[in-house]
Amino acid sequence: MSNTKQQDWWRKLTVYQVYPKSFKDTTGSGSGDIKGLTGKLDYLQDLGIDIVWLQPVYVSPQNDNGYDVEDYYSINPEFGTMEDFEELVCELKKRGMHLMIDIVVNHSSTEHAWFKESRKSKDNPYRDYYIWRDPAPAGGPPNNWQSKFGGPAWQYDEMTGQYYLTLFDKTQADLNWENEQLRDEVIKLMTFWAEKGVSGFRLDVINLISKNQQFPNDFGPNQPADGRIYYTDGPRVHEFVKELHEKVFAPYNIVTVGEMSSTTLENCIRYSDPDEKEFSMTFNFHHLKVDYPNNNKWELMPYDFEQLKSLLSKWQLGMQQGGGWNALFFNNHDQPRAVSRFLDDGQYLAESAKLLATTLHGLQGTPYVYQGEEIGMPDPQWNSIAEIRDIESRNMYRILQERGKTDEEAFAIIQERSRDNSRTPMLWDDSPQAGFTGGTPWIKVDERYPSLNVKQQLADPNSVYHHYRKLIALRKQIEVFTDGNYERLDEGHPQTFAYSRSNSRETLLVISNFSGDEAVFELPDRFWNTVKDRHVQLLLGNTDIKPELLQRTKLTPFASYMWIIR
Repeated sequence: MSNTKQQDWWRKLTVYQVYPKSFKDTTGSGSGDIKGLTGKLDYLQDLGIDIVWLQPVYVSPQNDNGYDVEDYYSINPEFGTMEDFEELVCELKKRGMHLMIDIVVNHSSTEHAWFKESRKSKDNPYRDYYIWRDPAPAGGPPNNWQSKFGGPAWQYDEMTGQYYLTLFDKTQADLNWENEQLRDEVIKLMTFWAEKGVSGFRLDVINLISKNQQFPNDFGPNQPADGRIYYTDGPRVHEFVKELHEKVFAPYNIVTVGEMSSTTLENCIRYSDPDEKEFSMTFNFHHLKVDYPNNNKWELMPYDFEQLKSLLSKWQLGMQQGGGWNALFFNNHDQPRAVSRFLDDGQYLAESAKLLATTLHGLQGTPYVYQGEEIGMPDPQWNSIAEIRDIESRNMYRILQERGKTDEEAFAIIQERSRDNSRTPMLWDDSPQAGFTGGTPWIKVDERYPSLNVKQQLADPNSVYHHYRKLIALRKQIEVFTDGNYERLDEGHPQTFAYSRSNSRETLLVISNFSGDEAVFELPDRFWNTVKDRHVQLLLGNTDIKPELLQRTKLTPFASYMWIIR
């Protein structure tokens, strides 16, 4: 692992993800806006945030919350104006902070001018901006690929008698990256935002841009047999990403994170190895599928703790050995809140939220904090499907019933799995609507806001917020957070996750009890014998107990501690 160089300026920093629709409303519309974010920059700076990731604010029909882009060059009036955006960039720079924005170029909205032209005729100049195919010989879609939102991945267009590919919503048409003109357009739009002063790009499902050009049917043996083996980390994807790096990322010193759908460790090493000249880091989602029976998101089961630890460890060791770099996260806008999903969002909410933070921030990579995570926001309480806004969830509620689930069974699954769990408004204070809006919020506010909000946590030195603040500061101060080698220490312990990070000067040790029962954890001899005579300092804990480091440690429910050993 090379030392932190100028192009690696982001390795010690922490990213904060803003879902703008739910962050802060300044107009009373019930929906958050850019000015709302700008007004909260001091809050984020005090937390220690360096990079703010703002999710899509482009003009969009909002069928998929802005990930269906109609115009890559314009701000959606719902969020404000280009002047508001420029003010945000300016205010961030005044504070020494950076802006990361979403780049959504696997697909565009079917309302985009390119697509409207594309569907006019088979010989339209924009036809090859998208993926059009004739019906199958027997009629129907060209192949058996399935949309990730349910149903076939092809939409029939009567105007020209062909189908266009839609791996996500039917209004999100996949772009044809085989077309050099299309790639030039993507480079042009990224350059536009880099010139605006944006310092980072998060690239949405970017590993799906290269499709097998034979478009074969998927007959397995991999499950689900939905076509993903023919477009995930596809044949030309690394070539396409290298072109983006050469023409945009490197010239503008842009920090990039690729969102990788159903990817492999080997590909992510390639994507994020600096010598490959592709991305700065990658998101993978394997560790967030440990409660999917047979990889099925829409069935319920308790999460597999051993699998969670094994996957986190596999990616730590693999990326470390291969020279790649992880984007670290438990929460984002597409996932239920981790504190509800994995731990206790009731009696032990604060301990659970701090445990997840300590466990994650000690790992190697760049941590991402999703809005509300820093105060321990849990999943909201859903009362009926009418409260759900997410298109994926509403589609699946119908599909689950078509598959034989009762209304109650389908809704129970949606309650746990819906992306809306993370999309309810930020809880700022105990005033009406949690201080998010003076109007009617676009989606319900979690009823717990009077006792769980930013204002209350700022005033409490033992709050989840202040725990995050300390972790974010430690990462900048202590080198081992960046360059320490990872070693798992818990040897399959049924309750505890323990690991160390070591360089030639110091060792970081993290021990967390993921259970609601007391646990006893014993450090392996191989580790204990190397550290027992060195100077030990407790950096952070999530209980009132300040334990000294012993080989054998008793841990109260959801206890989590971090030591530095020199």
